[in-house]
Amino acid sequence: QVQLLESGGGLVQAGGSLRLSCVASGTIFSINAMAWYRQAPGNQRELVAAISSSSHTNYSDSVKGRFTISRDSAKNMVYLQMNSLKPEDTAVYYCAADRRQPLVPITFGIWDYWGQGTQVTVSS
Repeated sequence: QVQLLESGGGLVQAGGSLRLSCVASGTIFSINAMAWYRQAPGNQRELVAAISSSSHTNYSDSVKGRFTISRDSAKNMVYLQMNSLKPEDTAVYYCAADRRQPLVPITFGIWDYWGQGTQVTVSS
């Protein structure tokens, strides 16, 4: 079993930056893919970015060029650096992890493990 704990959310003005962190604990050797999703009120949960065990990355079009996903396998961490934030980035951000490489969980939207989420609010 794997537990994921997010941190780093908060309130920021438009144009500002935040860095989200997610630490994994438990049976971490089984993890390959990691990702960040978000869900705004009234919307479905959507993929923000994903990263493979070899650090290959995928981004949604809405965040390309503004957000950067990275991981530190030695520390069992995945990060999301968010720059040039917009009010439409406001959402609860969730960390996800899977034993498979990203293509499978991304394609089917099914991940093995989820964190509890951290709120990001961007004011205009």
